[in-house]
Amino acid sequence: MANSALLVMDVQRDVVALADDGSGYLPRLRGAIDGARAAGVPVICVVMGLRPGDPEVSPRSKVMADIVRAGLFTEGAPGTEIHDEVAPQQGDVVVIKRRGSAFSGSDLDLVLRARDIDSLVLAAIATSAVVLSTLWHAVDLDLGLTVLADACLDTDPEVHRMLTERLFPQWADVVTVEDWLKAIAPQ
Repeated sequence: MANSALLVMDVQRDVVALADDGSGYLPRLRGAIDGARAAGVPVICVVMGLRPGDPEVSPRSKVMADIVRAGLFTEGAPGTEIHDEVAPQQGDVVVIKRRGSAFSGSDLDLVLRARDIDSLVLAAIATSAVVLSTLWHAVDLDLGLTVLADACLDTDPEVHRMLTERLFPQWADVVTVEDWLKAIAPQ
């Protein structure tokens, strides 16, 4: 695990309010974060942040226009902050992205290269957005990938299931938080 990092993506207050289904998602994710820290796996929090006035948002981008109309992800807005239950601690890195993928409009690649990280463990809201986009980008960068299926959440449970059970296993190891924690536990 020396060359791995846990990416905790888009677990922001407004996103949690929209997607949390009451299944214990945040405590499960907190367990993954605590386990990563205990095993010496770096934790990188990735958040969507748009500048006030949205200068990086093109009217040609349907998804980004919808986000702006919904009033989501404006830097400095309380709902854009990382949810308190998974807030970063000293030593964690926070990366701001401008699009769906954790790599798009961010310095994530620079952070990974500086730390010689060549494998990512993905946890996020939403499976069909940031997880899918980041996974594809990471595949193109030849990074090793693990998806924590139960530390990912989507507003559409069927889409989440299809992605984690049928699509993602073609390019990544898909495991539960519990199984991942067993694998990284100090011996």
